[in-house]
Amino acid sequence: MPSNLSDRPVSPLRARMIEDMTVRGFTEKTRQDYVRHVQAFAAFIGRSPATATPEDIRGFQLHRRQSGMQPPSINTAVSALRFLFTVTLDRPALARRLTVVRQPRRLPSVLSVEEVALLLQAAPGPKYRAAFATAYGAGLRVSEVVALRVGDNRLRAHAAADRTGQGPQGPPRDAVAATAREGRRLGALLPRGWLFPGRNPAEPLSTRQLNRAVHAAAEAAGIKKRVSPHTLRHSFATHLLEQDTDIRIIQVLLGHAKLDTTARYARVANTTIRTVTSPLDRLAPVVERRPRAGA
Repeated sequence: MPSNLSDRPVSPLRARMIEDMTVRGFTEKTRQDYVRHVQAFAAFIGRSPATATPEDIRGFQLHRRQSGMQPPSINTAVSALRFLFTVTLDRPALARRLTVVRQPRRLPSVLSVEEVALLLQAAPGPKYRAAFATAYGAGLRVSEVVALRVGDNRLRAHAAADRTGQGPQGPPRDAVAATAREGRRLGALLPRGWLFPGRNPAEPLSTRQLNRAVHAAAEAAGIKKRVSPHTLRHSFATHLLEQDTDIRIIQVLLGHAKLDTTARYARVANTTIRTVTSPLDRLAPVVERRPRAGA
């Protein structure tokens, strides 16, 4: 049983909840967050959560909303209490009283093509430059970038898309190839090993290391936007839209299950929006060519 969830004595109810979460494979952070929210609920009602009533839940949620707590934190508390009441206490009717706070989806932060170039130039070394180029040129998530191996089929598939004109303009394949050659020369790349190895070639570059490198490069390049490796994936999709690439192709390249998820990039593809011609504008020349009555 984790000992760092709290320094105070563990109550039987908390111990049972921790066991229930452990059985289901919850991470340590999730267990800590859930216990913290349940403790906050117990402090609010002033007694054990096992004795909670629907009015307790209503009052707790109203209090959190009025205190200015943001929707993500409120919703995490809802998840924690739902688990407590549904699994640990077997009181599903009480769990149904909990309400998730809806929040509008924020538009993704996107770099311009020029900013992507500046970020690549400011990368702290050729390995990171190639990793940035791969994230942008193939639209991969950070977890997918660090999991790539030498000769990965998925990278070749995206390279094929670049050759057919479906990828953003840029040199990702050249950067990756140059890094692979240098890695082999230095003995840092193992056969079928990691394309972007960490300090130990047997281990991949970590997502945290790649995140830190992107933040450092953005600062060095003077980019004021909030930038992460996922920003390069957003930029990949947006720039494809600005090149008039079919949104269904982008959906496949990004691996989205729903087209709606891909469609949100249309809201930030400024170049594409600016080039749209109104149906009324198309109608005007036709009207001008028609002979006037009585002419």
